[in-house]
Amino acid sequence: MFTGLIEEVGTLRRVFRQGEAMILTIAAERIMDDVRLGDSIAVNGVCLTVVAADHGEFSADVMPETFRHTNLSELAPGSPVNLERAMRAGGRFGGHIVQGHVDGTGVISERRAEANAVVFTVEPHRKELFRHMVPQGSVALDGISLTIVDADAGSGRFRVSIIPHTLRETALQRKRPGDTVNIECDVLGKYVDHLLRTRLPDAAASGGLTEAKLREYGFMA
Repeated sequence: MFTGLIEEVGTLRRVFRQGEAMILTIAAERIMDDVRLGDSIAVNGVCLTVVAADHGEFSADVMPETFRHTNLSELAPGSPVNLERAMRAGGRFGGHIVQGHVDGTGVISERRAEANAVVFTVEPHRKELFRHMVPQGSVALDGISLTIVDADAGSGRFRVSIIPHTLRETALQRKRPGDTVNIECDVLGKYVDHLLRTRLPDAAASGGLTEAKLREYGFMA
C-alpha cells in the first residue's frame, strides 16, 4: 500500500522492450537506501516489483496488462518518474490509501495558474471512472495524492488544484496539455460502487439504500 506522497523524482535510464513487455531501469537516490529484491515501488503510481538493484539504480518488470493500461508505455530514457516506496506498518499516513493499481489514463486538457496554485483539467479515457469521483474526494494522478476540485461526467472532465510544493517535488511540473497521466480512484469509492452493483443491485436501481434494505441483506441485525 502507498500513500500518494512522492518521495523522489527518479530518471528512467534504460528501457528493454519485447512487444508489450518491458524492463525499466530507473536511477534514484533517496529511496535506494533500503531497497531490496522483491520490494514494491510505485512508479508514476504503478506498483512495480524490484527485480534488480545496484549502484543507485533499480529495475522492474512491466507486464503487457500494465503496458496497455498505464502511461509507462510512453516512457523513454531521460523521462522523470514519480517514486514512492510501499508504506511501512506503523508509518505516518499523510495522503490517502493508494494501491498502485491504476484504473485508467487521462489526458491533460488544460493547465492554468490560479493565485499560488496550478489547476489541471483532466479528461479520463474511460468515462466510467466518474462513478468513483467525488468533489473534495481523493484521486491519485501519476501516484500523487490529490483532492478533486470538481468532476463533471457530462463534460468528461475533472479538475485538481496543485500547491507549489507538490508541483516542485513531483514530475507533474513537466506535464503540459496533451500529456497523459495515470488515474487511480479512491479505493473506498470503488468498493462501495462494486457492493451496490453486485450485492445490492435492486437497491442501486431504486435510487439508494434504506434501513429495511440493509436489514434484508444482513448488514443490520
